[in-house]
Amino acid sequence: MATKEDKYEDNAAGKYYVDTECIDCNLCCETAPDNFADHDDGYSYVYKQPENQAEEDLCAEALEGCPVEAIGDDG
Repeated sequence: MATKEDKYEDNAAGKYYVDTECIDCNLCCETAPDNFADHDDGYSYVYKQPENQAEEDLCAEALEGCPVEAIGDDG
């Protein structure tokens, strides 16, 4: 389970975040490409928080699908 104490500083402020457990499998970037991005250092992060219900649904789907539970939800 993701912890906000271990989240990457690159994450946009808000509900969703990615922590240091990320293995950069790209599932989140493929599921919600308008919200998640790959960092050059080998991890993904939230570059934009969801702004509508469709983006919210895709971010929630990415959270559920993350194989190492590196996506957190403070909402």
